[in-house]
Amino acid sequence: MIRYSLHCEKAHEFEGWFSSSADFDAQLGRGLVSCPVCGSSDVAKALMAPSVATAKKREATRTLAMDAAKSEAFAKIKETLATIRANTDDVGDKFPEEARKIHYGEAKARGIIGQASPQEAKALIEEGIDVAPLPVLPDDVN
Repeated sequence: MIRYSLHCEKAHEFEGWFSSSADFDAQLGRGLVSCPVCGSSDVAKALMAPSVATAKKREATRTLAMDAAKSEAFAKIKETLATIRANTDDVGDKFPEEARKIHYGEAKARGIIGQASPQEAKALIEEGIDVAPLPVLPDDVN
């Protein structure tokens, strides 16, 4: 993903995320990029310096992008996910099989995490097996 600093004809500054430079150009050409302040579609990229993402800079960016309440909620989500991961067994793509074994008493009862397709998760729920998706956070994919 590429983050562009943008501005409209009325000098309102904002940012946009695009999968590539060509994606930005295509969306701009189709009139899909507009100023969130005034709605103008006369938008251009602002002059930007390259950015090197250090851990400190990522944290600062995250804090600046959210108000205090959202930042606090995000921190609680991260903390909760860390607790879940620290207290469960990661069974990877064997999650549906292992969840069934635990549910039917064929394996030791314990908390597990892993991967399941939407269809597999739906089937588990229909069988009465309690499962819940975990959110993927930006730090998980970087």
